[in-house]
Amino acid sequence: MSDEPVYVTQPYLPPLEEFVPYLEQIWQSKVLTNGGPMHQQLEKELCDYLGVEHIALFNNGTIALLTALQSLRVTGEVITTPYSFVATGHSLLWNGIKPVFVDIDAKTLNLDPAKIEAAITPQTTAIMPVHCYGHPCDVDAIKKIADTYNIKIIYDAAHAFGVKDDGGSVLRHGDLSVVSFHATKVFNTFEGGAIICPDLKTKQQINHLKNFGFVDEITVVAPGINGKMSEINASFGLLQLKYIDSIIAARKAVDEFYRSELKGIFGIKVVEESGQTTANYSYFPILVESGYPLSRDQLYLKLKDHNIFARRYFFPLISEFPMYRSMPSAKDANLPVAKGISLRVLCLPIYPNITISELSRVVSIIKGEK
Repeated sequence: MSDEPVYVTQPYLPPLEEFVPYLEQIWQSKVLTNGGPMHQQLEKELCDYLGVEHIALFNNGTIALLTALQSLRVTGEVITTPYSFVATGHSLLWNGIKPVFVDIDAKTLNLDPAKIEAAITPQTTAIMPVHCYGHPCDVDAIKKIADTYNIKIIYDAAHAFGVKDDGGSVLRHGDLSVVSFHATKVFNTFEGGAIICPDLKTKQQINHLKNFGFVDEITVVAPGINGKMSEINASFGLLQLKYIDSIIAARKAVDEFYRSELKGIFGIKVVEESGQTTANYSYFPILVESGYPLSRDQLYLKLKDHNIFARRYFFPLISEFPMYRSMPSAKDANLPVAKGISLRVLCLPIYPNITISELSRVVSIIKGEK
């Protein structure tokens, strides 16, 4: 096969020689982790870039989710979406919390606020919505429900780095927001994540929880976890941050190319941006509808035959995995929209250095020209 492989996403890697000075600084400082100079600098620069007051860095987004739940002392039941990466559900199970799945909105693909209240029980202590593909949830409607029932909101904002609505960063919403810096994300630190904190007291508490509960050398105040980001990861984040605006601009150009070229193809529906004033173009999902000559899985395999590795993201639903499917809320009958979307969705390749030639290959296959 002559065509080079094309994947859903590839991380942007700045020139290696630009990374070397950061490594030299780490070697000179002899501080490799535990909140060193690079870690502190990255927290400051991320706060400035994102327009938030306080941020606590983590070694990955999943540990950040686990710790956010611990920080808010969430117990019992948490209402969440089945249409997400499994870490959303797993973070609840790891904390001994029962996920309660609620269907999604057919347009936004986010948790449907109109379905939330019916799922609230005396055991409900929080809602964990996901800004799916970086498209903001209906934050006002969700907040109104949470305030009415006096329950917490933790946003899984893994996809939402740099996304803004009319009031600023979407990461300011909820009691806490958690973002991922995994290598597949718009901004990455190889592996990493963060919790956006509303105040300094909360950040200090979270810092204790991500460091085994230590307050000082001999004082442990909570059964914390090891969630610290290393200096190597923080330094790569500092370098990535220098390029982030051009990275997002390049992703926007890919998004615009797809929207222009896929327009009018019968049976292919492009998922629309919604609710943001500034997007980050983290994914490019399409829906393969019944009028298209191939099923979603047939198109997925056809692309794969041409060395293009699209992704059925999210399929299966979280609720369909063995550890969840016996739960009453996990039944397909309760989640018709999410189930239907999961069987039709396909995320196409989108990353800063993808070429026009590669994009044209993707489009020509979808158009049936290959």
